[in-house]
This record gives sequence, C-alpha cells and structure tokens, in this order.
Amino acid sequence: METDWIYGLAGGGLIGLAGALFLLVNGRIMGASGIVGGLVDGSAGSQSAERMWFILGLFLVPGGIALWMGDAQTHLTDNLWAIGAAGVLVGVGTRLANGCTSGHGVCGISRLSLRGIVATVFYIGAGGLSVIMFKHILGVV
Repeated sequence: METDWIYGLAGGGLIGLAGALFLLVNGRIMGASGIVGGLVDGSAGSQSAERMWFILGLFLVPGGIALWMGDAQTHLTDNLWAIGAAGVLVGVGTRLANGCTSGHGVCGISRLSLRGIVATVFYIGAGGLSVIMFKHILGVV
C-alpha cells in the first residue's frame, strides 16, 4: 500500500498546528515570506533572532527527518537555471501578493480570509499553468 498520502497528511497537520501555535503565541500570521522579508528589508527589528531561528528550523527539521528516514524522492529537475529562476519568481510573486502558501494558503484560508482564498486560487492556478508550459510544452523541467 502506498504510504505517501500518510506523509502528506502528517506534514499538512504539522504545518497547520505550527500555524495555529504561531498565531496563539505571537499574535501574528505564520507567513514564511513575511518572516524572511522582514529579515531582508530590516523591518524585523527586535524580532530578528526569532525570525532567524524560524528560518533555520525550516531547513534543519526536514534535513533531520531526511537523515532519519533516508533519501526522499523529490523528482526535482537537474536544471539549476530552472531551479534558480523558479526561486526568484516565487520570491517576487510572494512580495507582489503580500504573502505565500503558509500565510495565505494555510493561515488565510483557515481564518476564512477572502484575500487569502483569492490569493491561493491565483497562485495554485499560476503553478498549474507553469507546469503545463515549462514541463509539457517547453520541456524545460
């Protein structure tokens, strides 16, 4: 029996729990792009250390789980230019949308925020169109 759906369900539950705890403890939405953006533009102020620990945790926890459970199959392309361009475009998009999947998708939808719902519909749609264009039409990834 395939177990990938169990990992997805567990991961989604943990992200939702983290978002709820972040809101309860800090009184702010857990949006990764806003947390990183505050570090980059210097608006984090006294919250810089907290934000740095949050971002460090985004790398250390999955890395630790990967070491514990073994290699994960990501099916990521070997095209480093495509990976870099995707990262830049995601960063620009999150700044234009004033949020990302964790802010709009997880926290926004769970609070029934119209802005979060609309943003999520648009970025999921843009992601789907990007897969069709770059993978199936252009064959870049």
